[in-house]
Amino acid sequence: MKPSPEPTKPGPIRALARRTVANPASAAYLTLVGGATAVAALEPLFASGPDASLAWVWPALLTFPAFGFVAWLGEATWGAEAPTWFFVGGIAVSALAQSLALGTAWRALRGRRERRSRLTAAG
Repeated sequence: MKPSPEPTKPGPIRALARRTVANPASAAYLTLVGGATAVAALEPLFASGPDASLAWVWPALLTFPAFGFVAWLGEATWGAEAPTWFFVGGIAVSALAQSLALGTAWRALRGRRERRSRLTAAG
């Protein structure tokens, strides 16, 4: 009978992807941002008023700390004529960066809680 191989640690790319999307905090955040982005993208199909473009404020606000840098970069590069693809891509990149930060915080808090429970169970 062959001995079972020891479990290996996931590679750095896989660990990064897990922290970005595969935990409850990151999944909830990305769902919220994705929903706001979908509503903003579909708003012009259903509303014809001048306020239809204001729907993009919500995805930008949900990704704000990171999106502030994107907005600054767009203003510095193109001025008031920044292309739409830059801001939509900036929202996506900002959401992923903040999701990674949430996943890292989630892992740190879970690790601390698991270590504490291990210490009290063993003591």
